[in-house]
Amino acid sequence: MSGSRRVGAAIGLLSAGVALAAAQLVAAFVSLNSSPMAAVGEAFIDAVPPAVKDWAISTFGHHDKLALLIGIGVLLAIFSVLIGIGSVKRPAVAYVGLIAFGAIGVLAAVTRPNADKLAVLPSLVAVAAGIGTFEVLSRTEHREAETFSYDRRRFLTSGIALAVAAIAGASLSRLVGSAGRKATKSRAAFRLPKATDVPRAPSNVDLGVPGLSPFYTSNADFYRVDTALIVPKLDASDWSLKIHGMVDHPMELTMDDLLQREVVERDVTLTCVSNKVGDVLVGNARWTGVLLRPILEEAKPHPNADQIVTRSSDGFSAGSPTKTVMDGRDAMLAFGMNGTPLPLEHGFPVRVIVPGLYGYVSATKWVVDMELTTFAAYDAYWVPRGWDQKGPIKTESRIDTPRSQASAGEVPIAGVAWAQHKGIAKVEVRIDDGPWLEAELSPLDTVDTWRQWVYRWNARAGDHTIQVRATDKTGYTQTGHETPPPPNGATGWHTVTVSVA
Repeated sequence: MSGSRRVGAAIGLLSAGVALAAAQLVAAFVSLNSSPMAAVGEAFIDAVPPAVKDWAISTFGHHDKLALLIGIGVLLAIFSVLIGIGSVKRPAVAYVGLIAFGAIGVLAAVTRPNADKLAVLPSLVAVAAGIGTFEVLSRTEHREAETFSYDRRRFLTSGIALAVAAIAGASLSRLVGSAGRKATKSRAAFRLPKATDVPRAPSNVDLGVPGLSPFYTSNADFYRVDTALIVPKLDASDWSLKIHGMVDHPMELTMDDLLQREVVERDVTLTCVSNKVGDVLVGNARWTGVLLRPILEEAKPHPNADQIVTRSSDGFSAGSPTKTVMDGRDAMLAFGMNGTPLPLEHGFPVRVIVPGLYGYVSATKWVVDMELTTFAAYDAYWVPRGWDQKGPIKTESRIDTPRSQASAGEVPIAGVAWAQHKGIAKVEVRIDDGPWLEAELSPLDTVDTWRQWVYRWNARAGDHTIQVRATDKTGYTQTGHETPPPPNGATGWHTVTVSVA
């Protein structure tokens, strides 16, 4: 690359960097979701086909949001370099490119479900900052006919100063983000009330087999799948839940209102519909909160209101069947997870838990709205994207150990099985297409939690294929027919190949 092109590329990168830093700083005061990177990223999440989302979750797991941001950053860097190089001969290219960048940010920001009048401000400031940076750096250039030169000292001085300003602006945005600070302080100050209804799990509910998933999944290890590129930051003292729609008595509950109700603890296993056979998008926790059914009974839903639509603060929606929520299962508004306030990324201050339904139709985090309606009248977020409306969890099982290698002799084949709100009755393993052999089950906690299982295998040297299947308490046994997650959850027997030495 020639010297002029290198200088142009540097100018393009610096202009974009300063523009992003300025936008991020303004977004810290307005809303972090209104920054161009966040707004464009969330718009991308909404727009891409479900198959792309599944691929991202499968490939990057918990880091899918980070991967998206990095991808957007790389594309933006390439775009910036190209407009910078193009501006060497035609300065108008930079102006058009920066304005286009701002226009995309504005469009993405104003189309977000939670956008307000100030949502356009970060992108507009980004355009102004980017053009201003380009103007300053362009003054170090000299163009005469077909020749190009630049004042190296002036360019370096200006470039370093602007780069420092961009870094300082980006760093300052993290410090001044009032919503993030308030949410963090709010969670730190929140004290879980003492629950009056606390069922005890059996003492030996955890089999203690090395390599086996613990009965309770830690908050740090609990899977996270949602559409929020930037985790919503809510203050518990400002939180409220509006209950409306097809009800006789609309309600609005604050956190104080919730805490005045009976507080319960429940063990519930959650599962993501994107979980492939044998994958890890499932976890079990003890949730603290209030039961949802008594609240809805006070609101008095209309008889034909067959769907409860819950919405998060960032606009995501999930639709649960009313009869499922009201049939006596422990559907709840949870504000605690494994003995601590909900982590911010898991829905603080309040989220919804409905045992037996995949998360995409039930487990709304950062919930602020609950509307009683019908399935005919409204499709929640994932339904127009090809997923089924009601999403009952399928009976599944997984092998945790061994996964690839083992030593000859007695080897525990162990894992977990789940059939929320039906309960696991039996787990069987099969080795090398032999007969199905019944495994030992851990004691049942509730029908809403997974169960650990183990089979003591006398392993002989060689390569072996191991499969597992579960039978729930309704008598249904997992099918061996393999299907991918869309549109209502994966099926098939988890199969591993183990080399025994």
